[in-house]
Amino acid sequence: MFATIGYYICLPFAALTRLFYSLTGSYGVALILFTLMVKLVMLPFQLKSKKSMLRMNRMQDKVKEIQTRYATNREKMQMEITELYAREGINPMSGCLWSLIPFPILIALYNVIRYPLHYFMSIPRETIAQIREAATALGYSTAANAQASVYEEIYLAKFVHEHWAAFEGKFQGLIDLDYNFLGLDLSVRPSDVMGSFPGGWAVIGLLMLPFIAAGIQLVFSMVTMKGQPANGSSKMMLYMMPLMTIWMGYILPAALGVYWIAQSGFSLVQELALNKFFNKKLDSEETEKERLKREKRMAKFEKQKAIMEQQRAYVNANDNKSKKKKQQQNQKKSGEKHASTNENGRVGNRPYARGRAYSDEHYGQ
Repeated sequence: MFATIGYYICLPFAALTRLFYSLTGSYGVALILFTLMVKLVMLPFQLKSKKSMLRMNRMQDKVKEIQTRYATNREKMQMEITELYAREGINPMSGCLWSLIPFPILIALYNVIRYPLHYFMSIPRETIAQIREAATALGYSTAANAQASVYEEIYLAKFVHEHWAAFEGKFQGLIDLDYNFLGLDLSVRPSDVMGSFPGGWAVIGLLMLPFIAAGIQLVFSMVTMKGQPANGSSKMMLYMMPLMTIWMGYILPAALGVYWIAQSGFSLVQELALNKFFNKKLDSEETEKERLKREKRMAKFEKQKAIMEQQRAYVNANDNKSKKKKQQQNQKKSGEKHASTNENGRVGNRPYARGRAYSDEHYGQ
C-alpha cells in the first residue's frame, strides 16, 4: 500500500524532472529547475506563514515581559501569551508545517534519482529486466554487494548511456541519461571517491558539494532564526542541520547534493527577499496602527473631557440649587424666630421677656 502511494507521489516529480531534462539536456540543470519550480509553487502558501513569523518575532519583548511577570505561574503565562498572539493575529504553528515540506520532497526526489528507469523514465519492471538482460549480453555485470545493488538502476542507466547506440529505439520510454554536470558525475556518491583524493576536479568537486550545501544551509538557518529567542535547542538545530547535510551529502548520490544546494540557495534568496518585503510592510502597518491608536486615545480623551465638563456643570447646578434652597430655609427660620420673639415671648410691654410668664403675685407672697 505504502509503496503504491509512494509511487504515485514520485510520478509528478519524475515527470517534471524529465520535462526539464528534455528541454535542457542536462541532468544537473533539470534538478535545479525542478527545485525552482517547487519553490515557486509553494511560495503563495508560505507568504502568510512568513508574515506571521516575522510579526511573532516582533512580539518577543512583550512575550519576555509576560514571562517575567508570571514566572511563578506557568498556566497564567501561557494564557497571557496565547491571548497576545490572538490579539495580534499570530499563529505560532504556521511556520512549522512549511519548514517540514522539503523533507517529503527530498525523499520523493531521492527515489526518482535512485530509480531512474522506473520513475524518471516510467519504464515497467518487466521492461527493466529485459534492458538488464540486453546490457548483460554487452558486458554489464549486476552489482555484487548489497550496498551497490541499492543503486543498480543508476549503474544500468549509465551503462545504457555509454552504449546508447546498442539500445536506441529498442525499448519504449528508454532515455539516454547523461549524469555529467560541470565535469562531475552526479551518479557517484562522494564517499566512493574519497580514496581517490585529490584526483582532479572530478573528485574535488564531488567532495565539495556536501560542504557547499551545508554552508548555504547554515547561512539560511542563521537568517531564519534572526530575531528569535536564542536557547539551547535552537542553537543545536542551527548546527545540527548543516552537519546532517554533510553526512547525507557524502553517502547519497551527488545528484541529491545538487538539489540540496539549489534548495538551500533558493530558500536563502527567498528568505532575504521576504524579510525585506514584510519588514517594510510591517513597519508601515505598525506606523498606521500607532497613528490609529493615537487618534483613538485622543478621541477617548476628548470624550472623557466632555463627560467631566458635563459632570462639573451638573454638580455646579446642583450646588447653586442647594445654596438657594438653604438660603430660603435660613430666611424662613429667621422669620419664624423673630415672630416668636416679638409675639409669643411678649408679656405686657416687655417684648423680650423669656422664661416663665410674669405674674404680679409672684413676689407678693
